[in-house]
Amino acid sequence: MAADQQEPDRDTDASESGGSDAGKDKKPDSEQERQDKPESPQQREARQRRQRRIIWISAIAALVLIVLVTLYYFIFLHGRVTTDDAYTEGRAIGIAAKVSGYVTELAVDDNQLLHAGDLILKIDPRDYQAALDNARGQEAQVQAQLDAARLNLDISRTSVNSDFTSAEAAREQALANYEKAKADDARQHQVDPRATTQQQSDQVSAQARVAKMQLRDAEARLRTAGLVPQNIARAEAQVRQLEGQLQAAQAQVEQAELNLGYTEVRATQDARVASRNVERGSYVQAGQSLMNLVSQEVWITANFKETQLEDMRPGQPVAISVDAYPQLDLHGHVDSVQMGSGSRFSAFPAENATGNFVKIVQRVPVKIRVDSGLDPRLPLPLGLSVVPTVDERPGSQDQRQRQAQEQQR
Repeated sequence: MAADQQEPDRDTDASESGGSDAGKDKKPDSEQERQDKPESPQQREARQRRQRRIIWISAIAALVLIVLVTLYYFIFLHGRVTTDDAYTEGRAIGIAAKVSGYVTELAVDDNQLLHAGDLILKIDPRDYQAALDNARGQEAQVQAQLDAARLNLDISRTSVNSDFTSAEAAREQALANYEKAKADDARQHQVDPRATTQQQSDQVSAQARVAKMQLRDAEARLRTAGLVPQNIARAEAQVRQLEGQLQAAQAQVEQAELNLGYTEVRATQDARVASRNVERGSYVQAGQSLMNLVSQEVWITANFKETQLEDMRPGQPVAISVDAYPQLDLHGHVDSVQMGSGSRFSAFPAENATGNFVKIVQRVPVKIRVDSGLDPRLPLPLGLSVVPTVDERPGSQDQRQRQAQEQQR
């Protein structure tokens, strides 16, 4: 009985499994029948409508994309040139010592903001103060000598005439004495020898000779006194010589004062300290570089390709983005274009006339001034990378000028 009950069960399972296999065999037959069945006109028309719809949608999308790209080009790219070969620039003023000595005071620190006239450092002034005192002493000595020479000149101008008059009177007197002595000597020789003595004759002859010598001396003094212009010229020459020495002494005093003033190094304009290489107590030589002062004025030097300069003109507006400060929105204008490419002014310019030639697109530095957008809290050090975009479209320059006038108002 148990065996009889199990056999129907197996038959049932077999029938079920056979039925499922038959079902599986029927499904592929139906799919194959559908594939082999010819497409009806309605289905073909619906499929073609779907294909045409896809083609139209694709064409419209492509046309819209082309229009958008064209609009973007003409609105944002056409008439604009840009380069990433651009950097911030400014005036870096080198500060050097003009006199030698030890640094006794250092009044600045790295990156400190200075104003024109602020003290930077002091050099030991004692040697230069001593040199100034010595120069002033020499000046006073020469001044005294000059005063004495001028006084002698005044005396010479007033006493020369009186000396000449005295010399002339002395000559006249000597001449009269000589003539009298000569006459006495002649009379003495005419007297009878018995009426006079030999001693008297010799005495009269001696007086005549003495009178003659006195006359010659008076004439010599008269000739000397007659050199009035020469004597005055000699006194004037001595005065001029001392005046020249006084000028040299005054120049030494001025140089000593300058050297003493050079012991204090001060800022020449508003700027920030950069690359300081001096400390308190350091010994500095004349001409030694101490530091650089970077001015507050900043501009952009953009190295555009030569093919980008066709429509570039001074005054055109420029939009500037700074890599270090993406939030900055700087605006400026083209200031000038350098009259030469960067390679032309390099240390070793290209020699295109020798060897094989390979044409390379040159870059020309363009100076761009920043008009607006600077933030005092965000300084722009020299050498930062920027990306300027020059608007070369017609009318952009007039628009920039109007904006500048409105900002001034």
